[in-house]
Amino acid sequence: MSNTFKRILITGGAGFLGTHLCERLVDQGHDVICVDNFFTSQKNNILHLLPKSNFELIRHDVTHPLYLEVDEIYNLACPASPVHYQYNPIKTIKTSVLGAINVLGLAKRVNAKVFQASTSEVYGDPTVHPQPESYRGNVNPIGLRACYDEGKRCAETLFFDYHRSNGVNIRVVRIFNTYGPRMHPYDGRVVSNFIIQALAGHDITIYGDGSQTRSFCYVDDLIEGFIRMMNGPDDFVGPVNLGNAGEFTIKELAELVLELTGSKSKLVPRPLPSDDPLQRRPDNTVAKKHLGWEPTVPLREGLAKTIEYFQSIDLTKFRKPTDYAYTGQ
Repeated sequence: MSNTFKRILITGGAGFLGTHLCERLVDQGHDVICVDNFFTSQKNNILHLLPKSNFELIRHDVTHPLYLEVDEIYNLACPASPVHYQYNPIKTIKTSVLGAINVLGLAKRVNAKVFQASTSEVYGDPTVHPQPESYRGNVNPIGLRACYDEGKRCAETLFFDYHRSNGVNIRVVRIFNTYGPRMHPYDGRVVSNFIIQALAGHDITIYGDGSQTRSFCYVDDLIEGFIRMMNGPDDFVGPVNLGNAGEFTIKELAELVLELTGSKSKLVPRPLPSDDPLQRRPDNTVAKKHLGWEPTVPLREGLAKTIEYFQSIDLTKFRKPTDYAYTGQ
């Protein structure tokens, strides 16, 4: 039980990251309100929390205003994988922009501290490697990924303008690739794609030649970073990178999944999607300095836990949010 009881709102709280955050804060004894419209999430993720007296679920879309009394807000609401956010790109950018306006308006009204889950996608296809927070990015504003990239960039703008103009107490983090239990099996992300394909004995699809790199942060490490950022000093509002600085090629990831699953699946190349970044790795200097944070879970260990989760679930109980075929890595 935390020494200071807080009423905490988590938008997107039934999603992959949201459920882990809800669980952590409920266990600390806070009164947690989970808000989700269930486009890319399912109640399965939070069934274990529903009987808790300090957990509440509200079905709501953040593009519409919220009227609640809370002490803190974590704004995690937005489809976060290309297969989902490109299904309805206009709704995606509305979720980022109108969602930010609505949670910021609520925070201003009730004097709540408000956290924005931004993304490494604000850096686009980076020309600087690794990416520090000072890098302004290389984003295609009219590309297929722009609804997400530019939506998140605009949300950051809104957060800082509310902070400067209205004194709203903000926190902004930029999330790099994260994986772990409770990822949606049909989210189109590279880790879930590879594991599902390997477990089923299907070919593993590699986009491009597999030489593009990513950093993979285990979900427990990321949630620890969230909470440290929210509970940190008010003179450090971010933005701050949260991700694992270990860099792996997509091909290396696929080979590790094959090893850990014992699968005989073959690697099959596919064309590289439009605007898919060739390199992505965080510079964690700021997080280490201000939060004393750095990841602790190695990729092999985290993947083993994630594979165990996917082996334990019944895929027939998961709804595909969309049949949209585009994916990326």
